[in-house]
Amino acid sequence: MANGGARGDRRLTEDELVSVIRKVLSGEGPGVLVGPGDDAAVVESGRGDSVLTTDMLVEEVHFDRTLTWARDLGYKAIAVNVSDIAAMAAAPRYALVALGLSERDDPAWVVELYGGMRAACDEYALSLVGGDLDRAPRTVISVTVAGEVARGRAVLRSGARPGDRIVVTGSLGGAAGGLLLARSGSAATATDWGRALLEAHFRPVARVGEAETLAQAGATSMMDLSDGLLLDLWRLCAESAVGARVALSAIPVAPTLRDLAQVVPSDPLELALSGGEDYELLATIEAGAVGVATSKIDDRFGVMLTDIGEIADQGFVGLDGDGVEHPLEPRGWDHFAE
Repeated sequence: MANGGARGDRRLTEDELVSVIRKVLSGEGPGVLVGPGDDAAVVESGRGDSVLTTDMLVEEVHFDRTLTWARDLGYKAIAVNVSDIAAMAAAPRYALVALGLSERDDPAWVVELYGGMRAACDEYALSLVGGDLDRAPRTVISVTVAGEVARGRAVLRSGARPGDRIVVTGSLGGAAGGLLLARSGSAATATDWGRALLEAHFRPVARVGEAETLAQAGATSMMDLSDGLLLDLWRLCAESAVGARVALSAIPVAPTLRDLAQVVPSDPLELALSGGEDYELLATIEAGAVGVATSKIDDRFGVMLTDIGEIADQGFVGLDGDGVEHPLEPRGWDHFAE
């Protein structure tokens, strides 16, 4: 997979590059009074609570430019931040982007990157209102997104209660499987299932509407799955001071992982449990509300909601097919693990 963009005859100055980027981002969204180009953006202030998040993508840590198109990278940089906003049951409003550009980042590559960002912003009704450019030894993309939620209605990680059901949207493991497939160099990248896995990794979907629906159905806690189901569920339990019992047979493993396992040595269930970067929603909700939430999310978005277990007073265990409990380890992606 190529990285997109070709080196021009000369480098643009910073001012010239900013001018090109402003053209890519032309057209200010609702509430934007002053967009890119001034010392700071000016936006209208809402009446609810503000929700803020930031996320960084670092070359050779979060992405390999030899595998990733610049446009896909730009889209993903926005989408992963929108996913954090969605996990609070908030609506994304404005974004800022700071780029550290290396010597390899020619103007065509940067324009493609912003083209992907613009596409993601259009998808999520988000306005990219400014940012910063600088030189760096390797490419760094830092995105900040501001959103809004009705006063006091943000859904936190800390609200899970014993007896709540644990639910997840969509299927899990596809993003990790897509990365394995991209790295393998297999011709299977051209198959339907291979393209689906690659899209899961390079073009994640932020579940904004689904999160709002879960909040309306009474979700007691919620977060997005960025580092793997087991690690993120363990974090949610720690914030809520509770435990969890997970039915391993109920985990919605991405069906394409069965095809992947025939080409690249891999364990579909393990990828679903600890692969990371799925950006699906993990939530807890009263047992009586699961059916309503499941039906509404399917009707409105065509996305499945799966009940995978129960919040307990303590412990962190998985149930096998025979109902026998086994301790679970909070496995997943840790940037600082040895």
